[in-house]
Amino acid sequence: MRAFGADITAAGRDIRIGLTVSAYAADGVPRNHCPSCLHSRHVLDHVEGGASDCEGRMSPIAIAVLRTGDWMVIRRCVRCDELTSNPVCVDDNQLILMRMAVRPLAQPPFPLEAFGTL
Repeated sequence: MRAFGADITAAGRDIRIGLTVSAYAADGVPRNHCPSCLHSRHVLDHVEGGASDCEGRMSPIAIAVLRTGDWMVIRRCVRCDELTSNPVCVDDNQLILMRMAVRPLAQPPFPLEAFGTL
């Protein structure tokens, strides 16, 4: 599991919230994050490839939708600030996913009143 960047101990427990987590999603795909909180551990160096010595917690910060319609969770390491993306699993927490997906609409980086003058 650690090779996939999971925030899961050898016993299969999420380190952040303490839930028991399966190594595979409901559809049989290997899991690299906790389905409840969507956090993972930074064990892969996605910039240079190979293992990472960081071991920081990867916090979910956004959702990206690919042209194929697949959703990706964007994560940032709280220790080194590296960004990664991983596919959404079928049994991930839908409330957290939707909350992250609508955040740009609910909290735009500019005043919405600017559209009134266009």
